[in-house]
Amino acid sequence: MFDRVTGKPLWPIVERAVPASDVPGESAWPTQPFPTKPAPFTKQGFTIDDVIDYTPAIKAAALAELSKYRIGPIYTPPSLQGTVVMPGAIGGSGWGGAAVDPETKWLYVKGTNSPALFTLKQRAEKSDTVDAPYMVDLQRSSLGVSFRDGAEGTSRPAGALPINKGPYGNLTAIDLNTGEHVWQVPLGDTPEYRHHTAMQGVQLPEKLGVAGSPGALVTKGGLVFITGGGRVLYAINSRTGETIWEFDLGQVAYANPMTYRSRGGQQFVVIATGAGANAKLVAFALLP
Repeated sequence: MFDRVTGKPLWPIVERAVPASDVPGESAWPTQPFPTKPAPFTKQGFTIDDVIDYTPAIKAAALAELSKYRIGPIYTPPSLQGTVVMPGAIGGSGWGGAAVDPETKWLYVKGTNSPALFTLKQRAEKSDTVDAPYMVDLQRSSLGVSFRDGAEGTSRPAGALPINKGPYGNLTAIDLNTGEHVWQVPLGDTPEYRHHTAMQGVQLPEKLGVAGSPGALVTKGGLVFITGGGRVLYAINSRTGETIWEFDLGQVAYANPMTYRSRGGQQFVVIATGAGANAKLVAFALLP
């Protein structure tokens, strides 16, 4: 957080030592800036404590996969071995940005807890976009635990689970007057994880959260509208974080909602859903 006129931080930003690079010939800067306020609204860095642990078998598979790579606190650099980084490729908060209530000075931000694998690979020659000897292998940046093969060679149809436990998405309210978190709630759900064959019989939280970049719309009436990247549009009490209303849109709504008032004085909330030939704008309004 910075003063918009002077650029001065509202709260101190301190330099702290961070892990060094282990890439031959590379010297990473020894410190990085850490804001003292507000506190992080997503997980930062990756540890054993973050590993998915809904069943012993799931945890064992995740630990086996994780053992191949480098892990550590935030700013642990990419490596030839592969480094698990969190926030991941889409960040803690993506292009959806934050919504701010100008009256309360509260900020509402969607967070994603989805790690990525950053593995450096050596390049034989330069290209138009990369002139460094190493480049992150973006084709192999996803990370998960595969359960396609069952016991004694039996086949399972389900794909991978994430290597970390949820919530995979959240919504945080931050009071910009003080820099403190007011509330944080899991946002959305990820049905493909909930209904995974390896999750059968497991007691899971009501909401696993959903990873995604879309942000929120906050209204003067005290509501926050958001999907967070899932297929459900939520109306959340801006003061408490309680879900007031939700609607399954039938397809993913990877977009920020918006609102407008018609010439007749009726207020609408609209969100884009789907993509390509299946793209739709879905509008909501209170009946007169």
